[in-house]
Amino acid sequence: MRYSFFLILLIPLAAQAYVSLRLCQVLPIPAWGKVLVVIAMLVAFGLSLFAVLPQLDRLSMPISTLCYHIGTSWLLILLYLFMLILLLDLFRLCHLIPSSFFHHNWIASCTILGTVTLVFIYGYLHYHHKERVSLQLTTTKFLQHPMRVVMTSDWHLGYHNRRAELARWIDMINAEHPDVVLIAGDIIDRSIRPLDEDGMAAEFHRLQAPVYACLGNHEYYSGELAALRFYNEAGIHLLRDSIARIGDLAIIGRDDRTHHRRQPLSKLMVTHLSSQEASSSNGDSLSTQPFVILLDHQPYHLEEAEAAGIDFQLSGHTHHGQVWPISWITDRLYECAFGLHQRGNTRYYVSSGLGIWGGKFRIGTQSEYIVADISMHS
Repeated sequence: MRYSFFLILLIPLAAQAYVSLRLCQVLPIPAWGKVLVVIAMLVAFGLSLFAVLPQLDRLSMPISTLCYHIGTSWLLILLYLFMLILLLDLFRLCHLIPSSFFHHNWIASCTILGTVTLVFIYGYLHYHHKERVSLQLTTTKFLQHPMRVVMTSDWHLGYHNRRAELARWIDMINAEHPDVVLIAGDIIDRSIRPLDEDGMAAEFHRLQAPVYACLGNHEYYSGELAALRFYNEAGIHLLRDSIARIGDLAIIGRDDRTHHRRQPLSKLMVTHLSSQEASSSNGDSLSTQPFVILLDHQPYHLEEAEAAGIDFQLSGHTHHGQVWPISWITDRLYECAFGLHQRGNTRYYVSSGLGIWGGKFRIGTQSEYIVADISMHS
């Protein structure tokens, strides 16, 4: 485990060294200025490691917030600097640009730094635009009336997504007038501290519909007991290997797969079917079986929901990579890393998330919320 950690760490370190070398060659500034640039990049890289450590919570809120923003943003900026400089290096090797391009060149410096700056201005603005995804879900199961469900995942409230941002999201959800709000995990980012200090739990009480959620892996990173306390204070109905009935909907929430002893979905479905049979014995017809929605944070083993007869599964976790080309990696890691999917009679939606982990940039992906209108076949 220790060796794999150092191996993973070597990749961004190598990128950092390559980018530092090339920028020192290309920037037409004095030697002392280049030293300052390298030091600044090393500090940013160090903060990217510090941002995930518990020691971050020991600093004052303004300092912790600044460290988190700089550190997590630098990892993405470093990725794009590396890709752009590598591309230009390949052009140089193919004699498409002169070899002098990387030697004290203002044009090259402005090209590299200007391009990356513009990309990340776009990424920042694009992150703050929340895409509204409309789904029309029809079913043969009995519904007394159509249901509107706002579905989200991956809010990642913390040092970067603060209460003012949360208030905007709450207003956005209320504007949809949903019957119920579903959150597929990772409401908390990495620490409960900024949520407590900002009083974010009170903000959830402004939601004008009941809220049901399952746990994500980040709830375990932030501390399981602290996360459970926050859910309770926020009035969020936590479904942890449990089932809730909302009108003609049955919501099944799985514990996150981080908890290796979570119950198998097949067992949860047996519980659900047993409750249906009990209802039938009390005079309710089995023809009024509810539309079953599964909340499962990480979209692994989608075949389980199909085998269990789930009508619709909502997942998150992938963020669709957050930025391109990481989205290409997630597309290959998961059967469905983003968007709509179907196996047999089971429909799925894997959300790229309402919020985000780390740097607040979306490049080639989107921050979104889903408005699902569920109705019977006409």
